[in-house]
Amino acid sequence: MSETRVIKKYPNRRLYDTEESRYITLSDIRKLVNDQVEFAVIEKKTGNDITCQILLQVITEQETHGNTVLNRNFLSQIINSYGSNVQGMVGGYLEQSMNMFMQQRKQMRERIKNVLDMDPTGIASKNYTRWLALQDEVISKFSKDKPVKEKQEEE
Repeated sequence: MSETRVIKKYPNRRLYDTEESRYITLSDIRKLVNDQVEFAVIEKKTGNDITCQILLQVITEQETHGNTVLNRNFLSQIINSYGSNVQGMVGGYLEQSMNMFMQQRKQMRERIKNVLDMDPTGIASKNYTRWLALQDEVISKFSKDKPVKEKQEEE
């Protein structure tokens, strides 16, 4: 298991990736998430783990580019849960719901892959072979001659 990657957040608001020894942006943080890299964002001044706050900033950045995932009603409901007697349950519930959603998405992708049972090149090749067979059938019905494939082999 790999070690947790440390990202430091400096007082000037810049994020520094200690593994790559370079400053990074929220887009880079998003890429780490997409690549399933385990990381923690540590505030340099206090030593506090501020990973969740940075992830919220990534979400905010994504939400401002249109095609929102979190609509106004949903966000309002989350805000209303703070300070209520269900606050402790909401986070766990949302996490479990998202885990189930991601698991179902993975299963669906696997099913589609199994149905196709090959890569896109293989599918194209299979479709081309079917097309040739269909062409042979159509041409042989109209020409009463040998199929196209046999004619090509003779030439």
